[in-house]
Amino acid sequence: MTKSLVERLVNGDKLNASEMGQLLRGAAQDPTMLQLLRDNAVRTARQQFGLGIYIRGLIELSSYCRCNCLYCGLRRSNRDAERYRLSAEEVLECCKEGYKLGFRTFVLQGGEDGTHSDEWLEMLICQMRSLYPDVAITLSLGERSEASYIRLKRAGANRYLLRHEAANEELYESLHPDSKGLAYRLQCAEALKRAGYQVGLGMMIGVKGQTIEHIVEDLMLIERMQPEMVGIGPFLPHKATPLGSEPAGDLNITLATIAIVRLMLPKALLPSTTALATLTPRGRLEGILSGANVVMPNLSPSNVRAKYAIYENKASWGKEAAEGLQALEAELQTIGYHIDYSRGDFDNLKQ
Repeated sequence: MTKSLVERLVNGDKLNASEMGQLLRGAAQDPTMLQLLRDNAVRTARQQFGLGIYIRGLIELSSYCRCNCLYCGLRRSNRDAERYRLSAEEVLECCKEGYKLGFRTFVLQGGEDGTHSDEWLEMLICQMRSLYPDVAITLSLGERSEASYIRLKRAGANRYLLRHEAANEELYESLHPDSKGLAYRLQCAEALKRAGYQVGLGMMIGVKGQTIEHIVEDLMLIERMQPEMVGIGPFLPHKATPLGSEPAGDLNITLATIAIVRLMLPKALLPSTTALATLTPRGRLEGILSGANVVMPNLSPSNVRAKYAIYENKASWGKEAAEGLQALEAELQTIGYHIDYSRGDFDNLKQ
């Protein structure tokens, strides 16, 4: 039965929640079915993108955050967190180095830092756009007003990553105390779409309280909202959080979820996440062999990389670092892939 469900996804059919749950459970429990799912996802990804893997230069702007999410080492209640903020000059220096290395997408990511005003971000994005008119600029700066999203889009930003984290309201509320709630989060995603961004959703696999049914809700939301990007990675604990003693997310369920999203959204940009590479040494490759087609090497200054600690032992050196592209290329070649240095826009549309 699971095999027929895979075939239906490959053929573009939509599965209902019950069927999606059956497929996910089957893939998680049966290695043969998981491999069938992943093989079809890889075939679909190759039909869309060939053997090239897009790279994004990740610049982590700030480790300050006003949120208090239970799983995140940057949460405001973590008094042991090492805090920093990059200046505009430091960000532009990262871009200068990244552009020389061949990056044509920069990702500005940070905690929800109240000092990142629209004015400051607009100035920074305008400078980046002026210096590097051919690059894509992606933002991952959390919940902001619709007016802010519009302003930053007009300044030159192209994409926005706003993981929905959990499509189940009860689970979302349990993980995000003092937040504005799931409905507001999804309103932000809709505002981003209206503003013309290529939008990214996503979630963790294996966080405390999550069930297969919850992941199915995530998948149904992703199918309904049709994002251009989807970030999926395993939950990884941080000792200075309320979930610090919880086990990491399951690798097989993570890979099965990536594969299902690839089959649901053949043209979507799916990263093989740093969390996967942190969970297991072959994590990045296993993600690609499940249908992912993007990797995000760290372009942040070396002296702050360890401070941006959403979880512990984050992979940010060697093949995970911007300066390690030669090693990344060699690793990709072991499974028949190579780095694609183009912007890698969704459906080849530049916005």
